[in-house]
Amino acid sequence: MKEKFLKVVLLAGITTIMVACNNNNEKPAATVVDKEQIKQEIQAKESEFAATYNAGKLKDIGYYADDATSFYQNRPPLVGKQAIVDFLKSDLNSNKNVISFKTNEVFVSNDGNQVVEIGYFKVVDSANNPINSGNYMSLFEKRDGRYVSVRDMSASDGSSQ
Repeated sequence: MKEKFLKVVLLAGITTIMVACNNNNEKPAATVVDKEQIKQEIQAKESEFAATYNAGKLKDIGYYADDATSFYQNRPPLVGKQAIVDFLKSDLNSNKNVISFKTNEVFVSNDGNQVVEIGYFKVVDSANNPINSGNYMSLFEKRDGRYVSVRDMSASDGSSQ
């Protein structure tokens, strides 16, 4: 009986060691994120936004999320897509300036679902004379397969170059 018990314990020990050694500890394959492609996608969103704004009309181009917050200079935050659009529409009524955006850098989350964009903006008048320029940051989230801005803010560099 003692010998049989010893064999069972020995067999159980060997089985445990074999199972432990064969345990697959490989991590799942990482998501491949194409940072350059995402940068181009974000730049395309910025270019479409500028073209729509410069045309003097605002249509839903899918730039802002419904729950977005935008931080403009010298005013409280604009909370919600509708508040941002209303502000932009009122701005369109008071000027004929032309704005452009350039995506300088993107910082992409490992899964590609969030992107922080660092960019440059320039505003010129109808005669193409510089009025303002500066930098901005936008946080994009991928929702329903496309990036939308959930937070953005800008800062003028104080020059008209």
